[in-house]
Amino acid sequence: MAIQGLHLLLTYLCNYECDHCFVWGSPRQRGVMTLAMIQRILDQADELDEIEWIYFEGGEPFLYYPVLLAGAKKAAARGYRVGLVTNAYWATSKEDARIWLEPFAGMVEDLSVSSDLYHGESGLSDEANAALNAAEVMGIPADVIAIAQPEDMNARPARGMLPPGESALMYRGRAAEVLGPHATTHDWASFDTCPYEDLAAPGRVHLDPFGYVHLCQGIALGNILEDPLTAIFAGYEPSAHPIAGPLIEGGPAELVRRYGLEHTQAYADACHLCDHARRQLRARFPRILAPDAMYGIDKG
Repeated sequence: MAIQGLHLLLTYLCNYECDHCFVWGSPRQRGVMTLAMIQRILDQADELDEIEWIYFEGGEPFLYYPVLLAGAKKAAARGYRVGLVTNAYWATSKEDARIWLEPFAGMVEDLSVSSDLYHGESGLSDEANAALNAAEVMGIPADVIAIAQPEDMNARPARGMLPPGESALMYRGRAAEVLGPHATTHDWASFDTCPYEDLAAPGRVHLDPFGYVHLCQGIALGNILEDPLTAIFAGYEPSAHPIAGPLIEGGPAELVRRYGLEHTQAYADACHLCDHARRQLRARFPRILAPDAMYGIDKG
């Protein structure tokens, strides 16, 4: 495996509860990384000699600002390129946004601001604008993550494109449950590939507060509280992995066939079918299809 990026899900907690969120971020979620855990991850990253980027994501990582800032400083001090993903709830004015971002100036190389109609009534919120303005003033590279609405996805085949600046909606996590029933659907057997992840040769993984290392969110390779990243990556055999193997061979449709899973005739996209299949397999593979937080099970 040639992993260049570690994306740290600093917390599953979020001040929003967006319909499209595939990590089920919400005010009721639990789980946050300690600074000691971040230190442990960085120590293990040093042993790999291939990691370039350390991203801090969520949930909403700015909800734990002191830990976020300290973790980013530690990552940058070790020579890693640092990225942040946020909904910018904290940028209540341009002046305040600069106060929040000032400690990250000269350290963060990518600030990704989530802002779309799932977060509010306008595609680009006042908070997002303030955060982007502050980032520009301080020389922090920044951009917007905007996810298309279901109606745009439904019209996509006819139009051939999404609205400018928007990324595709993936029907997994909360999106599968909340938005999937309203989507245009396609024959389940047509989903014979994974269109979003290179499961055979991933370039990045996500790590969560419970120690799970995610090949794709909700598909774990292992747990750093039990084994180091070097061992987890060295032990990954894509074709032998009980979930990734079928997905690589024939997409979510093969996952259904391999395990004889119940299914309906049509789904919104490959993620929708994959989400449906994995839920049926969780009892069989509890250490791989984990944790509960990634499947919307509220422990609060």
